[in-house]
Amino acid sequence: ARRLCLRRHARLLLALIVGVGYLAHAGIASAAEVTASDVPMKVFPVVQVFTFLFLMLGPFKIIGPFSKITKGADAAVKRRIAVQATLFASLALLVAALLGERILESYGIPVPILALSAGLILFLNALLSILQQFAPTTPHSEESAEPPVTPTTAMALTPLAFPTIVPPYGIATLIVFLVLSPDLQGRLTIGAIVLVIMLLNLIVMIMTRKMLPVMGAVLTILGAVLGVVQVALGLQIIHNSLKALGAF
Repeated sequence: ARRLCLRRHARLLLALIVGVGYLAHAGIASAAEVTASDVPMKVFPVVQVFTFLFLMLGPFKIIGPFSKITKGADAAVKRRIAVQATLFASLALLVAALLGERILESYGIPVPILALSAGLILFLNALLSILQQFAPTTPHSEESAEPPVTPTTAMALTPLAFPTIVPPYGIATLIVFLVLSPDLQGRLTIGAIVLVIMLLNLIVMIMTRKMLPVMGAVLTILGAVLGVVQVALGLQIIHNSLKALGAF
């Protein structure tokens, strides 16, 4: 049953890839007059690129969901879910990297517009995460009333790979960085950064059981700090996008 479920997910993912590729090809045939290269954008340094992608694709937001999904599972199942989730997430980012620029060019979306959209999503997502810390907590009795979920490898695709590891704003920002890269070396650097982050995600997921009791309080504080940083980075993207569009 598990293999059948995984096959269905794999077919769904393959259909999605083919569909996106078809849209990109069809859009190129009817490309608009305005392309992504019409409006210049600031090129981010490597340190800022790593910071952006680490906050959006990194392991801090994975520990809690992974621990909840794999609750009650043995070490082999947890390791299998972690590996498959990493592979699914890496494949999604690879597809986004290959097709993102073509889609931008074919539909005539200027880079500042896409960057502005990514900045707004990043800002709102970070702001929502901060506000949720002040929301009233759910009573323990209500939480215990939820039926337990049996961990399966099908959860590696959803909800772990999508949208936990690879959220929509993470894909959008990755595409922006790739489009802004002036040469092949810059794009390979971004690819190396993404690969390092995916490996960190895998290591953290495998070691979640050992890390969670020790880092529980640390992650809470660090999450609040990174939430503020994420809000600031989102505003920075919005500022750079508006400036590139000539708003001020």
